[in-house]
Amino acid sequence: MAIILIQLLTLYCWILLAACLFVNLEAFGLLDSRHKVIGSIGVFLERVTEPILEPVRRIVPIVGGIDISPIVVFFVIEYLIEPIVWNLLYV
Repeated sequence: MAIILIQLLTLYCWILLAACLFVNLEAFGLLDSRHKVIGSIGVFLERVTEPILEPVRRIVPIVGGIDISPIVVFFVIEYLIEPIVWNLLYV
């Protein structure tokens, strides 16, 4: 059970990274979200990541115009949640 949870957390980290890349590529004009496929990918990434990122954004301020909430979520998953799950696996 713990291995499945770790794999899901790893998958979520990859999705979060993809969402960050998508937002930046869209902001620089390299992606056009008006295209149906690109738009649906963007909607999917937003629906998956925003429930976690929104509460973090309320706590962590935007620094110099840069949203660091994905970095905070990465650190929480990698350095707090995964070690706890690994310890549960070996107990």
